[in-house]
Amino acid sequence: MRNVSLFIASLFVASLFALAFCFVGLVPAVSQAPAVSMPAAAERAVSHKVDNEFVQQQFGDQFTLLPEIGVAYGDLDGDGVEDIVIAARCKNPMLDQGEHNYAVIDPYDEFFGYGDPRMTTTFSAGDPRERGLVVLVIEGAGASAWRNKTPKSKYVIVNLPFRTVSVRRFKTKKRSVEAIYVEEAGDMGTSSALFFDGKRFRYVPMGGDME
Repeated sequence: MRNVSLFIASLFVASLFALAFCFVGLVPAVSQAPAVSMPAAAERAVSHKVDNEFVQQQFGDQFTLLPEIGVAYGDLDGDGVEDIVIAARCKNPMLDQGEHNYAVIDPYDEFFGYGDPRMTTTFSAGDPRERGLVVLVIEGAGASAWRNKTPKSKYVIVNLPFRTVSVRRFKTKKRSVEAIYVEEAGDMGTSSALFFDGKRFRYVPMGGDME
């Protein structure tokens, strides 16, 4: 009887050691699993490829991305949320503004005294390469920024004769802001900036190359 009791006790102790070994063996496997931060996962979930499909989803089928110029990023309205600037070409910018909730603006011609895009979009550039050029701006909202399905606002900037588009710091009389910088088309090598003054985008000539 004593031998049977010892045998049962030995089995019980062996079972405990087996359970402990299994538990200890599992712990490293769990601890070695890669940790995924929530912000990084959320960023991947809302990321978008900026291609022609994205442009037409946001602005309509009248618009075509200019991939040779590309896109630029910055905080144009100073709200701490990233915005995107896209170079594109457009057939009729006024057609889909109600459907896609964007505003058509013309800071370039407004600077020279003709700012109504309902009139200035009927102007035709002399150089065919400059016809239909537009700069698209999506002002971001929330954690998804410009990727948000409902961004803060969208603009179509018309009649700006650009060759390149970028975002850089611009110093106004009161502060420094991020603005759209443009190398303008033509032989003069002129450049300009578009900055948001809190109410609207304003065009500022920046002179030309000295070479």
